[in-house]
Amino acid sequence: MKLIGTVPFSRVLEVYWADHPVDRPHESNTNQDGEDVLHMADDLLGVWHRVLLSRDEVLGVVLPWHLSEGGGRELVPRSGRTVGEAADLVRSGGAEMAEANPVCSRKLDLFQEAPLTPVYLSTVPVPHSDYADLRVRTGLIHLDGLHRTVAWAVSGRLSLDEETEAFVAGTPDTAPAG
Repeated sequence: MKLIGTVPFSRVLEVYWADHPVDRPHESNTNQDGEDVLHMADDLLGVWHRVLLSRDEVLGVVLPWHLSEGGGRELVPRSGRTVGEAADLVRSGGAEMAEANPVCSRKLDLFQEAPLTPVYLSTVPVPHSDYADLRVRTGLIHLDGLHRTVAWAVSGRLSLDEETEAFVAGTPDTAPAG
């Protein structure tokens, strides 16, 4: 992870709103939910960092519970799942997974082609019911970007050569492994 620097929460929101308008007309617009979670993270941690993540770091981001946009099959159980594990589930579930979760599947299809945009993470789970039962309690925890990161992983858009921009609530561990 490359730490670019601290950023004020107002800047995090500006970037978020530019990519995720609350009033954007699309199926199952959850942008207000995303903004609400960003506020929870800011209230909890009070500091934000702009970082660049490697492919492996994005694949290791922990996702909270997700019932696939009201679908019939969980993409992420209440205990959590990494982006990489969710992508593997989507790949292995194929048409059955897509049929059980049509809205989620359409979002995944959309983000396989859409421009890459920043994702929003936290160093700890926020106080929200979707995060309450996460096994992982520290690290890189998803706030916004679930469909984007899973779609990028499924479609092979997470390159070994390029890094993914993220805003992280809290102070991320940037120490080299080893």
